[in-house]
Amino acid sequence: MATHPMAPVDAAWYHMDGPANLAMVTGIVLTGKPLDFDRVKAVYRNRLARFDRFRRRVVEKGLAVATPHWEDMPDFDVGQHVHHVALPEPRDRAALVELISDLASTPLDRERPLWQAHVVDGVDGGSALIMRIHHCIGDGTAAMAISRELFDTTCDAPIAAAPPAAARGTQRSPEAAGSLFAPALAAVEKSARAAFATVEAALNSVAHPQPLLDKAALVVGGAGMLVAELLKPSDPPSPLKGEFGLQKRVAWSAPVALDDIRAIGAPSGAKINDVLVAGMTGALRAYLRTRGVDVNRTTVRAMVPVDLRPPGRGLELGNEFGVVLLELAVQSRYAFERLRLTKARMDALKRSPEPVAVIALFGLLGRAPKAVEDFAIDVFGSKASVVMTNVVGPQETLYLAGAPIDRFTFWVPHPGRQLGMGISILSYQGRATLAVIADAHLVPDPEAITLGFNREFARMLKAVRREVVKTAPVRTRARAARPRAT
Repeated sequence: MATHPMAPVDAAWYHMDGPANLAMVTGIVLTGKPLDFDRVKAVYRNRLARFDRFRRRVVEKGLAVATPHWEDMPDFDVGQHVHHVALPEPRDRAALVELISDLASTPLDRERPLWQAHVVDGVDGGSALIMRIHHCIGDGTAAMAISRELFDTTCDAPIAAAPPAAARGTQRSPEAAGSLFAPALAAVEKSARAAFATVEAALNSVAHPQPLLDKAALVVGGAGMLVAELLKPSDPPSPLKGEFGLQKRVAWSAPVALDDIRAIGAPSGAKINDVLVAGMTGALRAYLRTRGVDVNRTTVRAMVPVDLRPPGRGLELGNEFGVVLLELAVQSRYAFERLRLTKARMDALKRSPEPVAVIALFGLLGRAPKAVEDFAIDVFGSKASVVMTNVVGPQETLYLAGAPIDRFTFWVPHPGRQLGMGISILSYQGRATLAVIADAHLVPDPEAITLGFNREFARMLKAVRREVVKTAPVRTRARAARPRAT
């Protein structure tokens, strides 16, 4: 049977999978109109199944050290991956949370291609689509590119679409075999071309191409910063770290308008991402206080993925991102002080070469024995408490099999054996949603964090609007204070 070598960084993610901490991305879309299951299955058959790795399973091959390979799945059938279920009684949000939590706790079948989709009937008069994809297939940028293939911008788009470029044979090939350092150097070669620009793009969600940078200086500088991070003390014990169980719990916030986020950040020049991270930090601070943590003397770092993929290449799939460690301002008592510190720390990371060193490290680990990778990930993971990612989604309304998508969010995995929580932020239709997935033993109530996120934004927005009214001219203040007709 035909097999194809897996790229080293993707292999590293494949090996991060564990029985209690799955390297799997879980996403959900909610539609107010019921989905037609047969049409959804046809969408997956006509669009997703044309990408090679959605038709391939993973096998380990090799003599001295077995490495993951893609293998064509015999008699591949989309029907074995797309399932139709009804939301259990009482068919409310709690029932949906339980269903997603159960799926997010269940490993994918390694005898088949590593993805699944569930169409769920009876969700607030409409439907939900829950999709699970193993991280070795692709990262957040790849997932958003795939969503563009699955979803439409009009309700009447034909199901059969022209094959995307990646499905016509231009998918990324694994690095050529060579010296032990070839995979890492190849990853750096690709990353270095736009490293500084893409680091800033990932943190600001804006791409600014930069000239080619010196590869050697970038790697050395990044490696030096990475070593400095690893020499820092580990994050202290907290409810966010500890021994894992098998069960996960998920939660998601009410959406926050991007215009309101901009209004909060405008007085201090903070970007949308700065405000989102500061709001999440405030929610974490409040949650840790309720769990008995001395938040004024603790440290909480977030492991933040940084996209290193050149623009327009998401459909090549795979993983092309590094990681930085961001110290969250949980010690700060006041919301706008947290925002100021968050902005300063994010600004300092925007030109960090550290992500390039990390992706090079992943490239090496992907060709090392799993025990070596586990040890390295544990050491790196001990320096942080959570994984946090922010993805810019489509701002126009999308459709799935003719039904408009009302909500769109996802849950990021928290790899290793110490990071107990993953936090993801996705913007869609001009609104941002915070989603939390956590070990149920460590954090049995992640909804307390998402509710705290919404309360934090409500308070910050109220304070900004109050300040605007206070500093406005007298006539403007009177007009702003005048009750509006309803």
